[in-house]
Amino acid sequence: MTYTLEKLRSDARDIFLHSLKPVNPYEAVKRFVRVEGNLVRLGPPDAISATLDLDGYRRVIVVGGGKASSPMAQALEELFGRRVSIGLVNVKAGFTEPLERIELVEAEHPVPGAQGVAGTGRILEILRRADEGDLIFSVISGGGSALLPSPAGKVTLEEKQAITRKLLECGAVIDEINAVRKHISASKGGQMARAAYPATTVNLMLSDVVGDKLDVIASGPFTPDGSTYEDVLRIFRKYDLKEIPQAILDHIEAGAAGRAPETPKAGDPIFEKVHNIVVGSNILACRAAREKAGDLGYNTLILSSMIEGETRDVALVHAGIAKEILAGGIPVERPACIISGGETTVTIKGKGLGGRNMEFALAAALHLDGVPEPVVILSAGTDGNDGPTDAAGALADPTTVQRGRDAGAEASGYLDENDSYHCFEKTGDLVITGPTNTNVMDIRLILTA
Repeated sequence: MTYTLEKLRSDARDIFLHSLKPVNPYEAVKRFVRVEGNLVRLGPPDAISATLDLDGYRRVIVVGGGKASSPMAQALEELFGRRVSIGLVNVKAGFTEPLERIELVEAEHPVPGAQGVAGTGRILEILRRADEGDLIFSVISGGGSALLPSPAGKVTLEEKQAITRKLLECGAVIDEINAVRKHISASKGGQMARAAYPATTVNLMLSDVVGDKLDVIASGPFTPDGSTYEDVLRIFRKYDLKEIPQAILDHIEAGAAGRAPETPKAGDPIFEKVHNIVVGSNILACRAAREKAGDLGYNTLILSSMIEGETRDVALVHAGIAKEILAGGIPVERPACIISGGETTVTIKGKGLGGRNMEFALAAALHLDGVPEPVVILSAGTDGNDGPTDAAGALADPTTVQRGRDAGAEASGYLDENDSYHCFEKTGDLVITGPTNTNVMDIRLILTA
C-alpha cells in the first residue's frame, strides 16, 4: 500500500472520528447503568459495583451539567421512563437532544453566564428538597465547571467571569482553574452532594481531565474536594495574578483563615450515599484510535493519555518523535501511527483566534516545515470545539507553512498572535466536525509513511 501525504491526511481524520465512538455519552451511560425489572445494576457488565432496588425509592431525579450531559440525560430518560419525576441539566448552548421529562438549560461556556447561574440555582433547589426516599442521577461531563456556576458569598457573576478569563489566559492547568472555581462557588467541590444528602446519588461522569481525577471533573460537585483555600492562594501567587476582584480575594482569605467553611472533604458522611462512576475517558478514545489505525495498516503506539504542559512545548516533542520515526523507525516502524491524549495549555499573548489544538498543530507545522517525507500531525478536541471557534482542531504536514505563505499567511507571525484559526483557514487544514456531544479532552496523532 502506498502511503502518500494525501492518504495520511485522510487517514488522520478518519482515525480521529473513529476515536469518538467508544466515548459516545449516550452509549457510555447505557453500558454502566442497566435496569432489570426493579433492579438497577451500576458498573460495567463484568464488574458490577452496586445494585439498587427501585422499590426502595419514591422518585427518580436527574440533574447535572456539561457539554456531553444532554445525551447522558437522554439515556437515563430512556432507561427510567415515567419513573423520572423531575430533571434539570445545564448544557452548552446548542449541545441539546430532544427530551420529554428532563429540562435542558442552554447556558454559557467557557466563561460562566447568567443562564448557567439561574439553572444551577434551580438544580440546587431540587437537591435541597430531596430526601432519603429519592434516587438522584447526576450527569456530569467536561464543561460542567463553567455550566454550573453559583457564586459564593458576596462574589458576583461578573467577578467569577473575570477570574476565569485571567486563569485561562495565564496558562493555568484545569486542576488549578477548578480549585479556584470550587472555592468561590456554592455548587462545586462536593457541595451538591451536601445539598442532596440524605438522598442516594449516582454520579455519572464523562472525564475530561488527565488521570480521571474525580474532584477535578467539572470541579467535582458530588465528590470530596482535595483542594483548599490555601491552595487557591498559592495558585494566585504562582501566576502572579494582578487585579483579582476584591470580593474573591476577601472570600478566599477568609476561608484560609478559617472564617468561611471549607468544601466537603473525604470522610464526610454526606458521601456515604454517593456512587461515583466514570463512564468514559480519554484512554478509551486513544484505544479506539489505535484500533482504527491498525485496521488501516499502521504500526501503532499509544504514547500516553495523560499529557499536559505548554502546547508549543508538547508540539515540539511530537514533531521530534515524528522525525525520529522517519530517521530510524523509533519508537515504531513505518508506516506508523503514534497516539496521545490529555490536555495542554496555551499562555495567551496575542489577540488572535484559536485554541490549544490549533496552536499545537501550527507549532508542529513550523517544526515539520520542509521535511522531505510524508508525515502528518493532527490535534483535535473530542468535543468538536477548540477554543471559541467552530473547529475541533487542525492538522499539519511538511507543506503547511509554505502553503500558508502562498496564501499570504506567515505561520510564525500567526503563532505569535495566537491566531492559529485564521492561518489554518487559509491553508485548508482545519478539522471541523460540528458538536460531537462528547468531551474527553484531546486526541493527537502522528502519521508517517
